[in-house]
Amino acid sequence: MIKLSNVNKSFEDKVVLKDFSLHVSAGERICLMGASGTGKTTILRLIMGLEKADDGEVYKGGAVSAVFQEDRLCEDFSALSNVALVCDDKEKAKEMLCALSLCDDLDTPVRDLSGGMKRRVSIARALCFPHEILLLDEAFSGLDEQTKGVVAEVINRESTGKTLILVSHDETEAKLINAKIINI
Repeated sequence: MIKLSNVNKSFEDKVVLKDFSLHVSAGERICLMGASGTGKTTILRLIMGLEKADDGEVYKGGAVSAVFQEDRLCEDFSALSNVALVCDDKEKAKEMLCALSLCDDLDTPVRDLSGGMKRRVSIARALCFPHEILLLDEAFSGLDEQTKGVVAEVINRESTGKTLILVSHDETEAKLINAKIINI
């Protein structure tokens, strides 16, 4: 479960969230949508503890894993080594990468992968990390429609029963993972 109650957050003179509240039940899937600058990523950062609310309360019930807007990968490490950073089970890491159509690139340094391939490595890493809450910040960016379908299938399989928040500007991405759209 995730609960934000009457949260305020500003960056210098810019108010990003004002008296914002959100309740996400355990196992629920939502998609936060809204114009750029409305605080969607800030909400995820508050949940992860990367930002602190100026006022209000933020509660999360369980371990959190995330896919950030940026891939945040170790460029000199292979795809498999990047996932292995959060997963003690190397076979599981391999299986996850293969499920995301990266079997042929397990040992390829990330710096040599395309943007869409890097995105899938980031998703594999997030899914392999033990979690109850999965946060996806523009997780489908840089992926073609067919690859989005494959990725959504893996996310759906690996996050069954887990709380999931997607940030997206595309309603079809919310539908791919059966998420209820919340406009902010």
